[in-house]
Amino acid sequence: MPLNDERPASTSSGEDQGSDVESSSERYDSMTSTSDLECSRESFTSDGSSKHCTPSSSPPIVLTLDEVMETASDLFNLTLAHEINVNRDFHLEQPSLPQNCVWKVVKEMVHKAFWNILESELNDDPPEYGQAIILLEDIREILLSFLNPGANRMRTQIMEVLDIDLIRQQADNDAVDIQGLASYIITTMGKICAPIRDGDIKKLRENPDNIVTLFKEIFRVLDLMKVDMVNHSIKSLRVVLQREGVEYERAKFQCILDKTPNGLNHTTSWIKLAVEELQSAIVPKGQENGQQAVLGPFQILNTAFLHILTWDFSKNPLPETWVTDEMRLREIQQQLQQCQMVNEVLLIVHSTIGGPVQGLSFLSDRLKRMTSVLLDGMHSPNFNLEEALEGVSAQICCELNKSLTERDYPALTPALQAILRGQICSITQKDNSIRILVEDRVQQYFKVLISDPKSRVEPEQIPAGLTAIKPELALLGAEFISLVKYNKTVYGPFYADIIRKLVFSNNPPAANPPQDAACETVPSS
Repeated sequence: MPLNDERPASTSSGEDQGSDVESSSERYDSMTSTSDLECSRESFTSDGSSKHCTPSSSPPIVLTLDEVMETASDLFNLTLAHEINVNRDFHLEQPSLPQNCVWKVVKEMVHKAFWNILESELNDDPPEYGQAIILLEDIREILLSFLNPGANRMRTQIMEVLDIDLIRQQADNDAVDIQGLASYIITTMGKICAPIRDGDIKKLRENPDNIVTLFKEIFRVLDLMKVDMVNHSIKSLRVVLQREGVEYERAKFQCILDKTPNGLNHTTSWIKLAVEELQSAIVPKGQENGQQAVLGPFQILNTAFLHILTWDFSKNPLPETWVTDEMRLREIQQQLQQCQMVNEVLLIVHSTIGGPVQGLSFLSDRLKRMTSVLLDGMHSPNFNLEEALEGVSAQICCELNKSLTERDYPALTPALQAILRGQICSITQKDNSIRILVEDRVQQYFKVLISDPKSRVEPEQIPAGLTAIKPELALLGAEFISLVKYNKTVYGPFYADIIRKLVFSNNPPAANPPQDAACETVPSS
């Protein structure tokens, strides 16, 4: 993956998470450094124009096939670089095709035909070496590909021992030492393989009688060594990307925008939705004096990031600046929804049963674990949530009756069990009061995390009613805030340009605008 030759000239720097009490132009500039944006304070005025960040939407651009392929390559490099940088466990594994896959069947048939021909030729009298020479040439190229640029001595040795022209001459005179060549190949593989492959090399050295079987195993181990080499390169790249990943991702994204018309449409719509929501919720100050409210950039972005947490992937395309994190966002969202439902169940139990189960942490923990297990996989297509909640309510009634009778309390009456079951099953309804309460308080929790300039991932107090899932919230909060911070660092220039156009297009700022923590007012022209 290209790095150094494709970096932008600017250098990345951290963002300033200042409050919304700064002046509008200063706060926009603080989203990223001027060296990153190449946009001065004047670029955020009503008549300013951005030097950076957005693609041209006019006139329409017609892409050639080469440009499409180049854009696809840029997107692949961007996605790969992002994955290596943010996922510490990212690595490649030996690819495996599913059973009954047509490609797998065809591949097995072709390989079987090759090995059968090789075995037939070597068993001829005198032996034929046509397929064997092809095999040796492939092995030589693979071995050479494993070497570092400075390994000249080993490179020369491999070229001398696996000299294909010399082997062809030996084949013409029936003087090819195929077993000796295989032994040399195994020895060379042992010198350059990763330590994890020592066991495989040892098995190769056991030297089976069937030379065809030996070469099959050699190729199997070579394939594993290829994966090892790629993973070693990924590990090395991670060190570079930790220093230069922000610049690289931003430059790659800009390359995509340069070739793609309307490349930020979904991102613009996403931010515009946050602007409209805030504008409808805030009563402008000084309206009677002909002034108009101007929202702060961080206020807009924080609202937009909160929307990402509850994004409906089935109805709306994800903003272009978030596509590299789509799988992580889906996983966070699904885990959060499951935690919320577990919390809702526990709230219903405690509010319905009351005193006999209050203060029993061991019982709450048991009910929490049981409910989590029964709701595991609730987002899979074939999962029946209503049926699962029926099972949850039945199990909870059993556990409650057991706990109550052990402590000399009367068991739950059939009527109370029916009420409990009905309330638990009703949380699938979007207008359920318990569900609305929990979702609102979870939103409050994440709003605090996103808005906190010090990025604390676990405030000292969480909203009341969420105590049961506090550890899970802290973990998901840390993961989500980490994504938000990195996303803001990479795409801050693009967001700044979009917000400037949305906010100032109809609201030119005054020379000395009044300041407010929630919004800013500027005189209308």
